[in-house]
Amino acid sequence: MRLKNTFYLIGGGGAFLVFAVPLLWALFRSVQPNDVIVAAPNASTFFHLTWDNFRTLIEGPGNLIRAVGNSLIVALSTAVLTTLLATLAGYGFARFRFRTGPLLFALVVVSMMIPFQAILTPLYLELNVLRLTDSPLGLVLFYTTVNLPFGVFVMRNSFSSVPVELEDSAHVDGCGTLRMLGSVLRPLITPGAATVALYAFLAAWTEFLGALTFLTKEKLYTLPVALVNVQAGAYGEINFGSLVAGSVIAMIPCVVLYVGLQRFYVSGLASGAVKG
Repeated sequence: MRLKNTFYLIGGGGAFLVFAVPLLWALFRSVQPNDVIVAAPNASTFFHLTWDNFRTLIEGPGNLIRAVGNSLIVALSTAVLTTLLATLAGYGFARFRFRTGPLLFALVVVSMMIPFQAILTPLYLELNVLRLTDSPLGLVLFYTTVNLPFGVFVMRNSFSSVPVELEDSAHVDGCGTLRMLGSVLRPLITPGAATVALYAFLAAWTEFLGALTFLTKEKLYTLPVALVNVQAGAYGEINFGSLVAGSVIAMIPCVVLYVGLQRFYVSGLASGAVKG
């Protein structure tokens, strides 16, 4: 037993180092001047720490604060809309029996295997006809469309893992469908809903190609697109200090959300893996 615990400690410590060291290294590099980052290691300047990189991003012409605000609006809206639609669709697939139900759910699962890059052009043409390019709403609808199949898959299996007898008892007590979803089933499907929301938020927060395609106005840029424009000097010389500082800023919401929702995320994935 002691040897087994030792192996667990070694494995856990190794996994912690694999994930923590890159994060801590990025944080350390973000407070170093750019000339120190690009130069060969030198003990006399290596530990020269400064907040100039963050100050440059906040006060510079790129207006990174606005880009962070745009990303928060888009990512939060995507998470809320994806979770709401996935919950309703998942409940329908899990509880309502209709002839084409298995076929439609199979199409949803199959669509998860299609990369959105393959349908980016028709999506752009469709949004352009609807006048939703250069619009946060269009970007939210695009991200929701891409993330919805995974959300429906998780929520359908989450509802399938809940005993039908609970709903029958609620119906006998006069509880309607919407009230039952909000009062009876909500505590039981919270892990699945949190998983969908976290997945959709992280996907929208870090996505680059779609935002670059659908947005052309600088004031609407999300954080990943704005970070690409963090360049200074002649011939497009990249300021690596500003880029690392911007990456740290982009990393903070991801780490906070994942740590806060970790227990829901793990149990939600487990419930989503149960065969319905």
